[in-house]
Amino acid sequence: MTANEKSANNDHAGQVVVITGGASGLGARFAELFAQRGAHIVIGDIAEEAAHKLSASLGGTSIKCDVTQSNDVDALTQHAVSHFGKIDVFINNAGIAPIPNEERFATAVANQMLRLENNVGATTPLNVITDMTDEEWDHMLKVHLYGTFYGCRAAARYMTPQRSGSIINISSVLGLRPTALAPHYSTAKAAIIALTKSQSQELAPLGVRVNAVCPGYIDTPLLAPMNELMKVAIVSQIGIGRLGVDDEIAEMVSFIASAKASYCIGEIFSVTGGYSG
Repeated sequence: MTANEKSANNDHAGQVVVITGGASGLGARFAELFAQRGAHIVIGDIAEEAAHKLSASLGGTSIKCDVTQSNDVDALTQHAVSHFGKIDVFINNAGIAPIPNEERFATAVANQMLRLENNVGATTPLNVITDMTDEEWDHMLKVHLYGTFYGCRAAARYMTPQRSGSIINISSVLGLRPTALAPHYSTAKAAIIALTKSQSQELAPLGVRVNAVCPGYIDTPLLAPMNELMKVAIVSQIGIGRLGVDDEIAEMVSFIASAKASYCIGEIFSVTGGYSG
């Protein structure tokens, strides 16, 4: 698609699009693309200043929102409706990445080599579960799973009376293919898939579509803590041979939110570049 074709796309003209975690990374790209295509943008993010700066540049609005707090998410939807009168699209995007552990990652790679040599008995314990604290487990689930639930619930309260709307939940390839190195993240993202399918069944008869996107490894600030060895190891498992870029996920989200995806309900869209990990 050329730049002129992109600018001519008006799939979201007049739509009110609410994005959690929209101040940076994928969320920021979603906001920019939807605004380019005619939408009114509402950003909820804990980074209040960055959210305000971006939303103002797009002619939208923002509010500080911690998705682990249901009152904040409720306030986000109220803010959107008070400014624009409705909500057409709600994107549950806010998230955090597991903290990379270079030593543990190297051990996992070494263990994989031992398994290929049929020498499982020589593998070294990763101790991911045994070392994980209650706080680490709880926080990951609160941000991803609870935050998505709060967003779905708050959006549905406005969408069901108007008998229209699209809720898009951002899961992950690790929700489809969990990793031993991040059981809390994998569990939260897998649960988002189940939540998406469950809510889609309830809301579809009311004109509200609920779908999820499972990005693979995308070149955003969330990957910044990874060292080069980690990135090389990940790319080696991606069929296309590179990390994804934000536009590749944004275009999928835009499609799902548009009328072109009217028959997409309870679907899980995997956008991974052929990741086989």
